[in-house]
Amino acid sequence: MQAEKDAEFVGAALDAGLRAARFSLPPSSEEFAASIEPKNVPAVFRGVLKGSAALSRWDPLYGGLDYLLEKVGPDVAVEAMMSNTGHVFYGDLRSHERVSILFSTFMQSCKSHLGHLNAASDSSKDKGIGKESTCSDKMCPARSENSEQLYLAQVSILNTENKDRSSLEVLKEDIQEPIFLKGKSFSSINFWMSRAHMRSSTHYDPHHNLLCVMAGCKKVTLWSPSASPFLYPMPVYGEASNHSCVSIEEPDYSSYTRAKYMKEYSERVILNCGDALFIPEGWYHQVDSDDLTIAINFWWKSRIMTEMLEHMDGYYLRRIMRRLVDTEMNKITQMSSFSHSERNNDFQSTDGLSGGSQPFNKVTNSDTSDKKGAALQSLKPCTLQALYELMSLVHNSVEAVDQNDRAESASQDTSVCQNNERKKTAADDSSLLEKDPVAKIILPVEPLELRSMLLAMVHTFPRTLEGLVLNILGPTGAEILTRKFDEMDQGSTPEEQAEFYKIFYSAFGDQYAAMDALLNRKELYSFKVFQSVLDQYLRVRVDRPS
Repeated sequence: MQAEKDAEFVGAALDAGLRAARFSLPPSSEEFAASIEPKNVPAVFRGVLKGSAALSRWDPLYGGLDYLLEKVGPDVAVEAMMSNTGHVFYGDLRSHERVSILFSTFMQSCKSHLGHLNAASDSSKDKGIGKESTCSDKMCPARSENSEQLYLAQVSILNTENKDRSSLEVLKEDIQEPIFLKGKSFSSINFWMSRAHMRSSTHYDPHHNLLCVMAGCKKVTLWSPSASPFLYPMPVYGEASNHSCVSIEEPDYSSYTRAKYMKEYSERVILNCGDALFIPEGWYHQVDSDDLTIAINFWWKSRIMTEMLEHMDGYYLRRIMRRLVDTEMNKITQMSSFSHSERNNDFQSTDGLSGGSQPFNKVTNSDTSDKKGAALQSLKPCTLQALYELMSLVHNSVEAVDQNDRAESASQDTSVCQNNERKKTAADDSSLLEKDPVAKIILPVEPLELRSMLLAMVHTFPRTLEGLVLNILGPTGAEILTRKFDEMDQGSTPEEQAEFYKIFYSAFGDQYAAMDALLNRKELYSFKVFQSVLDQYLRVRVDRPS
């Protein structure tokens, strides 16, 4: 199990185009700027830092802690993160606090920890325990006995916005930027160091990032911004809006149901001494660091934001929300639990429709004729099965209404149930399709077959069709039905289209009421999808305007 956690990994659902590229040789700055950075996809650069002064001078195993002590000096204070959740550092202020500590005090603490690690290693050798070591093995994870841990996180070496905050500016002399970043205007260069094994929570950054490991080992798990729905980002208005709500140690899948699939959309890369990882702006990442791991990172502004004109933000917001809503709406065409052919295979003999089917008996005994029966007989078996299921829905709904009329308290109970259902919808995130029986029935039916079925209903069961559209059809069903109408129109002449709609709407006592029902429910469906998008990407919930 531990070996699996320590290995690189690519999720089965991660698009091939979003997988991190690997480079054994550093690209030129021109190649990076032209063909790597614009893709906004991570890239791993193996051994790109070999030969740098920092890599040789800072290594804790070879006197690096003493070097850093002397280089920085005894009196320089830095800001550290102190976690009250053990070795896990979460981004929200409730889980950690920023404390001021002398850099020399932290180095002495690291030297003490290194001594314990060396003593444990010598003890293992005395007992005959040994194996070929790797970068990760040398700094094997050891949990601190203290419930609180310190982590030097984002301690500034260079800060272009506030030079006074660059408490470790002296270390810049040891740093040589990778050749492919030549010419970049950095927002900041930061120093990161863990005394013992630690984990950072899942988050994204508002800048392009090159993470460089100078000592130890880091395991970085990556998710594309498109995986946001599985990560449950904190509300966009919160102080830690770039962090995930999902615990990395004990995820609560009952509250965050989509998070069960987050691993399938992730990729884990392992960075050893001298390796670097390009993490594009907006990409979620979660980092595990071994004992005494040291890293630096370069942040710079991406073209994504610099090319977005501020006065256009309102337009960008509407376009992006519209695209997310359209994408979510289009997913319904891929959610069918069975195909048209499978419905045909599952179809039971239609003999029962003329003799044993209660809903059909009730209607056909009263208002069918030989001519009307011919309309039914012209349907394919699978289409007739779909018609039967729709008839059953209307029939069962009528019975349910009759029962409610005999129980006056039902309306209040239903209201409570609906409120509970709304809460459940927000919690379980099940698809809108699964909750709409009409949508599930008509989705697999091919457009021209659906047209034949609707025309048969007009001739044979007009009141049932009217009840279906006005009373039973839900928001998702209305969306799918009108999409099927669009597909029918594409395969028909204008004359055929006009004839179909004339016959279809003739089944309704008030044709405009039918049109309003379809349009209103389509808009309700769009709003439900809009609610879902806001929740998935921004963690914001809104009620529909009255």
